[in-house]
Amino acid sequence: MNSINGEKMEDTYKSIIQVDDLSLWYGQNQALHNVCMDIGEGRITALIGPSGCGKSTFLKTLNRMNDLVQGVRIQGTVSFEGQDIYSPQTDVSELRRRIGMVFQKPNPFPMSIYDNVAYGPRTHGTKAKARLDEIVESSLRASAIWDEVKDRLKSNALGLSGGQQQRLCIARALAVRPKVLLMDEPTSALDPISTSRIEELALQLKNDYSIVIVTHNMQQAVRISDDTAFFLLGELVEFGDTERMFSQPTDKRTEDYITGRFG
Repeated sequence: MNSINGEKMEDTYKSIIQVDDLSLWYGQNQALHNVCMDIGEGRITALIGPSGCGKSTFLKTLNRMNDLVQGVRIQGTVSFEGQDIYSPQTDVSELRRRIGMVFQKPNPFPMSIYDNVAYGPRTHGTKAKARLDEIVESSLRASAIWDEVKDRLKSNALGLSGGQQQRLCIARALAVRPKVLLMDEPTSALDPISTSRIEELALQLKNDYSIVIVTHNMQQAVRISDDTAFFLLGELVEFGDTERMFSQPTDKRTEDYITGRFG
């Protein structure tokens, strides 16, 4: 279900995450205000807005990464496949397996390329070498880096280029077979060629995963996303079909942002 300015629109696709009346505080500071959004299954949802507007904070509510920040308080509900992820019954480790995260700066572990990808499956109980070999290869293939690293799987991952490290981090996230991939400005530290490869990769991955991506690059949102959410001062100003939003925004603040009047 889409929503614009908090109003529900007709169902146009199946949603995998439903966010209802979500507010978040860091101590006394309210960072998110009554956010409502349905995130589509098998779609790329872009989160745009100026620095400090709540994009990354919102992204981290979707797999409870904000639990790691002291003094965080959350109201409202976030449901993943119909289950409230903030319920006391939620297994947070399992939640983060199913809703994976790729960060702004590539953060491979200081170990071999193979062990980076095998780390998650091993943690979740996969020990058989043949099965790990399969997972490593399929994850590296899915993240479009297999051909570049297949002959040096035992090499330290820190020896890869920045773009390769980011694709390795995507492979690491895919290795535990998530349903959703959260990406927090995954190309902001990369050169244009690496950025293009990550964008192409995201378009391929949406065949198998639902993707939510924070981006400062509005052209990137236009190029790869199906839906776009515009945040301003912790408020979801507008949310809907990317093409429509960039051609006919319904809120003057959205129009001002995407035409470069502020931000």
